[in-house]
Amino acid sequence: MKLSRTASILLLIILNIAIDQISKVIVRATISPGERIKVIDDIFLMMNVENEGAFLGMGSDMNATLKLIFLLVLPVLVLGYLVYYINTNKSLDKLSLIALSCIAGGGIANVFDRIAFGSVTDFFYLDFGGMFHTGIFNVADMSVTFGMIVLLYTSFFAKKKTVNA
Repeated sequence: MKLSRTASILLLIILNIAIDQISKVIVRATISPGERIKVIDDIFLMMNVENEGAFLGMGSDMNATLKLIFLLVLPVLVLGYLVYYINTNKSLDKLSLIALSCIAGGGIANVFDRIAFGSVTDFFYLDFGGMFHTGIFNVADMSVTFGMIVLLYTSFFAKKKTVNA
């Protein structure tokens, strides 16, 4: 049975949201705030951090009105448009559809956290000996990052189909 284009898009978005939300429920239930669990020495840590801002906590010190606008209203509008765009733009290639669906799913998952909890639960941290380390992130952030990398790849390396008129 082959899924329709719309069903495939919806399924991918819902899977991204579900995996993210399930991971956050597990983290909230099993890792105390401030606790650090070494998964692989000091390279890969898990913790439970409530991020009241956006990427890497940016905007966490904004006043309540600006937070509402920039961390809730604007993202909801952008994500709503993104889902509409994905669904209606029939010229998108398969990789771009997957990428945009991952971005939408990850974005919706984090916006859901802001609405339901007032913050986003982050829990992964990577540190490669101080030479490179990440901020604390979650599965939704990985979905968005994966989507952006795939979009960059398709922009630069994927063969473009041209229509000869």
